Order: sequence, then C-alpha cells, then structure tokens
Amino acid sequence: MPLLQELPEKNIFQAYGILLLQNNHRFVRKLKKHYTPSIHGHKTWNSSYLLMDYFLHNEILGFKQNVLELGCGWGPASIFCAQHAAAKVTGVDRDDEVFPFLEVQAALNEVEVKTKQASFEKLSKKELSSYDILIGADVCFWDQLTQIHYNLINRAFKAGVKKVIIADPGREPFYALAEKCLSKYPDAELVDWYANEPEYFEGEILHIRNPGISD
Repeated sequence: MPLLQELPEKNIFQAYGILLLQNNHRFVRKLKKHYTPSIHGHKTWNSSYLLMDYFLHNEILGFKQNVLELGCGWGPASIFCAQHAAAKVTGVDRDDEVFPFLEVQAALNEVEVKTKQASFEKLSKKELSSYDILIGADVCFWDQLTQIHYNLINRAFKAGVKKVIIADPGREPFYALAEKCLSKYPDAELVDWYANEPEYFEGEILHIRNPGISD
C-alpha cells in the first residue's frame, strides 16, 4: 500500500510485535491539524501494553474470534489482536475523532480494524451478541463509568459474550468496578500485571468469564 511505503523509520516504535506512531510522527502531526480527539483520546495509553502482554502469556485469544475493544482510542490493542490472532476486531469509541489515528496505525501493520462510534450505554445486547471477547484499556477513569461498565458487562454476558478483560493502572473507579464484578461473578479475577514493552509499566487486569459459558 502506498501509505506504508511512505512511512519513515523515525518516530515509529515497536511493542509486542506491532508498529506504532509516536506523537511527533509527521502523520500524527498532520492528523491533529484536522482532528481533535477528546475524552483522553490524544495518545496511546500504557494499559494497552498490559493487555498485549497478558494475551501473550495466557491462552485467551482464539483464532479469528470476534473482539470488541471498548474505548479503543488509537487502537493498539485492537491492532495487536488482529495481527497476532487474526481476530475480527471492532474498535468502539464515543469520540469518532480518534478513528483516523487508529486507521493509520492499522494500515501501518497491514491489518483491518472496524470502527464504531457509540457510547457504552448504547451498546445493546443484540450488538454485543456478535462478539466473543470484550477488551478495554484505561477506560474506567471517571466515577460514573464504574456503573456504566458494570451494566455493560452484565448485558454482554446475557448476550453470550464469553470474556471481558479490562486493564488499568489502578484508578479508584476501576477498583470499584472490580469489586462489583468479583462479588457477582465466581470466575472473575483481579491480577497484578506488568508490561516491559516499549518500557516497564505496572497495572491491573480484571478478567471476568461468563459463568453461563464454558471454555
């Protein structure tokens, strides 16, 4: 693809086998002249690397499964799933201004990630029924998001989603969500995790399995 041939080597970095653009990359600078992501969608957040490392060390991503990334932002976790497991990935975000950044990075890695503009509250059971796994990184940062995510997880499991996996550096709204999920779902776990690419980063993984579906 012409886009890939034009990419310079500088201002690109690699993490867990995928290529990502630094904020000072010329494509990012050009996109920022036309798009202004809000809701913290202005960069790649470190919890995405926690998800990548967790997936590499656990047999979670089945081949060609349907994955929905919540609050996808620039889409590094989506791109990882598409590349490493040939997953059919959709990135959902309330802010559609992030999608051009996701699309450029997906093109850089020669994968396809579909995008969907939606608030988490608006994702219906019918829509969620299309997915095997829901993932999210740095998506529970406001107090009101605790209940929004909890309701979404409940709807997802009723819709037949098998697993929900959320990574976070350890914010209070995330811990509140984890407490609610650990109380309700017997096969939920909260684990300390770290990533070592592109640099060392510590955080938490909330992994919840649908009690009505066996692996």
